[in-house]
Amino acid sequence: MKIAIPLDENKTSVCVSFGRAPFFLFSENGKTEILENPAAKARGGAGIKAAQFILDQKADTLITPRLGDNAAGVFKVAGTKIYKSEFESAAENVEACVAGKLSELTSFHEGFHA
Repeated sequence: MKIAIPLDENKTSVCVSFGRAPFFLFSENGKTEILENPAAKARGGAGIKAAQFILDQKADTLITPRLGDNAAGVFKVAGTKIYKSEFESAAENVEACVAGKLSELTSFHEGFHA
């Protein structure tokens, strides 16, 4: 399982904005990597672009506090598991996910369109 989580500027806390998160943490088998989100400054479609970036990194699991319909659709087609974050700390969410303690995210918003 390769997990992706949107990160705030401090690179440790979960970002509430998925598509505009400055970074993503990727975790697999105890190894982590933090990459800049290339969609963060997109003029439009940041959620879809961020979703594609996560899929390009071969992540099959997403942990996030919320997600827009369009990005959720990309993940559903790809078969990506989506979980709701429960903690501020990305590391705590990874631990909870690996232990099977996070709930699936099933409610999605319409997105924030400029």
